[in-house]
Amino acid sequence: MVRGIASKVMTLDTMNQRVIKAEYAVRGRLPMRAAEIAQDLASGAGEKYPFDQLVFCNIGNPQSVGQAPLTFNREVLALLTAPHLLSRADEMVSSGLMSAEAVARAREYQSKGASVGAYTDSAGFKFIRDEVCDMLEKRDGHRVDPGHVFLTNGASEGVRLMMTAIGASHLGGPVGIMAPIPQYPLYSALTTLIDGELVGYYLDEDEGWAISADCLKTSYDEATARGINVRALVLINPGNPSGANLDDGTLEAVVKFAHEKGLVLMADEVYQENVFTSHPFKSISRVVKELCLPIELTSMHSLSKGFLGECGVRGGYAVFENFAPEVIAQFIKLKSIELCSNTIGQLSVGLMVRPPIADAKLLYDTEMAAVLEGLRTRATILTETMNRLHGITMPEIGGAMYAFPQVELPAAAIKAAEAQGVPADEFYCMQALETTGLVVVPGSGFRQQPGTFHFRTTFLPQPTSKMEKALSAFATFHREFMRKYT
Repeated sequence: MVRGIASKVMTLDTMNQRVIKAEYAVRGRLPMRAAEIAQDLASGAGEKYPFDQLVFCNIGNPQSVGQAPLTFNREVLALLTAPHLLSRADEMVSSGLMSAEAVARAREYQSKGASVGAYTDSAGFKFIRDEVCDMLEKRDGHRVDPGHVFLTNGASEGVRLMMTAIGASHLGGPVGIMAPIPQYPLYSALTTLIDGELVGYYLDEDEGWAISADCLKTSYDEATARGINVRALVLINPGNPSGANLDDGTLEAVVKFAHEKGLVLMADEVYQENVFTSHPFKSISRVVKELCLPIELTSMHSLSKGFLGECGVRGGYAVFENFAPEVIAQFIKLKSIELCSNTIGQLSVGLMVRPPIADAKLLYDTEMAAVLEGLRTRATILTETMNRLHGITMPEIGGAMYAFPQVELPAAAIKAAEAQGVPADEFYCMQALETTGLVVVPGSGFRQQPGTFHFRTTFLPQPTSKMEKALSAFATFHREFMRKYT
């Protein structure tokens, strides 16, 4: 029997239903509508919009909105990806096209086996993992076994590996993963894919998105009372989407709670260089060590954020601490299924954790300072703009590259959204997009306290004047929206 064209083996009904249920709001309906508008603008059909360009604040993708890559990193990568250039690198140094330090680093990496077109060990280049351990020892005061460091395709791969391993439904009851609310949708999506349940703990918006031990306990107790087997606790610091940088006392409370409940800690620390508070970033690994608690911990970092913004390079690392050797062996097996992460990303991790110290240092430091100062400036502009608008409140931004303003939507706007069958914050954000060209993400995609409405925005677009223009248009939109529905 020949199957007809209309009779497909895989349909929405026959495919894995957990895939259907998984959602990722950062690339949801708003960005899809923005893509349609972008196509109209590009094809000359943009006269129906009151703007001539979109300003993408929906995703932390710095180099897509004006941030330039760091010169030193790209020089090293250029030489490693085109070895014939490396043989003539001295000429390029003499002519001022390359720094001598970039050439020296490329030659060093090449001598250690950095062939970008070949597979590596499943966990990644050993010499890069050693460099990660050097950086972690300098940062935290203790050394990690390089055999417990995996180089990954961005931090999300480390998260997925850990979630895959912890999804042990055979232990009885759905597996629960505690995560902050508002949360980054990666965690809810992966929890759905492992047939688990996201156990949200609400951050305290009135206290700058702080974490309280009472809230952790309430969420844990409620979940376990329903038969959920809570196994892990996710900490995002600095926060996404909250933009908070947690202090020492809060971090200690989280660690003690995880220890008391026997939870694996998952620390998402990809924004650790983006800090605007008076207190510095402090890693969970350091807190665990200071408290002398043998908590099983995995920490993730990435090239995509910080001051590098190398999202498309897909590089990062995951560190596994205090796990049994036989469990580490299973993590390695999981990692080996994909053979290895991409080599350009692996080498870029080395460039991230071991910055230049010789003739390339001055330019590197100048470029880094410009990125970080630009982020701070735009964070201030965003905060001041939002807090001047009636009906919008927003805590100070403590770090990362996001803010999560709350909007007090009028009852008439909520009713109009219900009539369209969409969440009220999506209704608001869609009108903002079609009126101003500003692309943000509705708070419902990150979850939020019932009865509240938010949106997540980055403060990445450059030049700063472009973001200022977009925020001015947004302020006008917001006032008119509130007037219309009040």
